[in-house]
Amino acid sequence: MERRIAHLDMDAFYASVELLRYPQLIGRPVVIGGGRRRGPMRIEDDRDFARLRDYVGRGVATTATYPARALGVHSGMGLMKAAALAPDAILLPADFEEYGRYSRKFKAAVAEIAPHIEDRGIDEIYIDLTEVPGETIELAQRIKDNVRSATGLSCSIGVTPNKLLSKIASELQKPDGLTVLTHADVPTRVWPLPARRINGIGPKSNIKLEALGIRTIGDIAQKPVDWLIENFGERYGRWLAQVARGQDERPVVTYSEPKSISRETTFERDLDTRRDRDELSRILISLCNRLGGDLARKGYVAKGIGIKIRYSDFRIVTRDSTLEAPVDDAQSILDAARTCLKRVSFDRRLRLLGVKASSLLRASEARLRTAEPPTADASGFLKLFD
Repeated sequence: MERRIAHLDMDAFYASVELLRYPQLIGRPVVIGGGRRRGPMRIEDDRDFARLRDYVGRGVATTATYPARALGVHSGMGLMKAAALAPDAILLPADFEEYGRYSRKFKAAVAEIAPHIEDRGIDEIYIDLTEVPGETIELAQRIKDNVRSATGLSCSIGVTPNKLLSKIASELQKPDGLTVLTHADVPTRVWPLPARRINGIGPKSNIKLEALGIRTIGDIAQKPVDWLIENFGERYGRWLAQVARGQDERPVVTYSEPKSISRETTFERDLDTRRDRDELSRILISLCNRLGGDLARKGYVAKGIGIKIRYSDFRIVTRDSTLEAPVDDAQSILDAARTCLKRVSFDRRLRLLGVKASSLLRASEARLRTAEPPTADASGFLKLFD
């Protein structure tokens, strides 16, 4: 039996969840970003919504509704730049707790019909439909309908013989799309697409491909394998030859252990480690508390703790430490983070701070030492220079 692999991608997920909360914004350009929701927002009329033109800061767009995308706004774009393109767009803060709740709801709705699911993040999954009874289009439509019934949201699905093609297919008819492709459709539906549409061809590889005169997936498929190997190396060259022809044997993996868990935050302004160390200490404690909560909630402990810093000139520095015993409590994470911070140069202001837990083990398989949550006077930056 030929495999039937689906890729399901929720449509403008964060923005769509917000439109459920504010249906009066349906059909209007809306951008999510610039910070997290800190509590209920009092919205009595349209004037209570923030406008993108009034934003001042260095935040980026997390996502945008399709009307905002039509104006040129996209995820990862600086909000100041987005304001120049869509000054009248509504700006809403991100509410990740609510997005997580809807993520769990849509995945549960899919599992009611097809339980063989590979979780790929908050808004997308792969589904193995090979042994699920039903004609392909009718089955995919049932899944879409069940997701809408459970969440009120639309999704796009691509169904093909493998994960590679399904990822491409799910994007072809967004939003609310349903696309079914076979290997016979690759020359007409896939080859005309830009090479960067293949998941795994990043910006650097795409620039090199274009420099060699290759712009479409079909252009790659027409090149001999030896030519691709000569220009891109043995491993990547062979991979390019395979994916350009729609070949992908990866299974749908229903579970895999995470390699690391991290928390980070970008500051509204660059912070100085001496003048702003009270604020940096509060941020560091918060990150360690949240990371400890993530570990405990997911049932992991960490043998490695690391920090990530982005300076005001955008240079990134990381430092890692290996612990004698695994930890999952915020105080131990903070202690290890402080050790890492002592190996960092603070000759410039900071733009971002992050804390990472790595070398994860199941908590049920490890012995832990217990500790109280950290307090402000046990902070990192406050005592870093003492």
